[in-house]
Amino acid sequence: MMTRGRIEAFTDGVLAIIITIMVLELKVPHGGSFADLMPLIPVFGSYLLSFIFIAIYWNNHHHVMQTVQHVTGGILWANMHLLFWLSLIPFSTGWVGENHFTSASVFLYATILLFAAIAYHILQLTIIKSHGKHSILAQALGKDLKGKASMILYLLGISSSFFKVWISGIIFVIVAVIWLIPDKRIEKRLKNNHKTV
Repeated sequence: MMTRGRIEAFTDGVLAIIITIMVLELKVPHGGSFADLMPLIPVFGSYLLSFIFIAIYWNNHHHVMQTVQHVTGGILWANMHLLFWLSLIPFSTGWVGENHFTSASVFLYATILLFAAIAYHILQLTIIKSHGKHSILAQALGKDLKGKASMILYLLGISSSFFKVWISGIIFVIVAVIWLIPDKRIEKRLKNNHKTV
């Protein structure tokens, strides 16, 4: 029988590989001066933003998996679906950085972030479906305004990539800041659940 720990371990491994692939895009410059680092600024900027997003997914995935009491086939596939979209982030990160945030590269980056957010939402819904409407995750998420707001912002990032890519960049940063603020909903529900047991 598949355990929650195995899903977490597999996901941790995939996310570690994703980060490793992304950092390999930071090529060492041939010169030895600070000026030689200047061309790497867009590449580093895209890496930093993507690293933050991967870290956010890792943290939130850990919290969500703490609510899982039993693993179903649906949860396994929903988790793999999420990992598929996250595994595309290194490619879009490299393309954005190498091409200095062109309209097409930012469009692809935003689209992948949107589908990763949708996949994460599907994972949550699959866990809730398997554990019931009164489960810890269902109670903690409520209407999940934070998750829905992120998807709307990604849609705005996609549309603004055709006009002003810097607006898309600001939107990405806003989403990251929203999720960098620790989400205590699941932790509170888990603590309350332990107290009542």
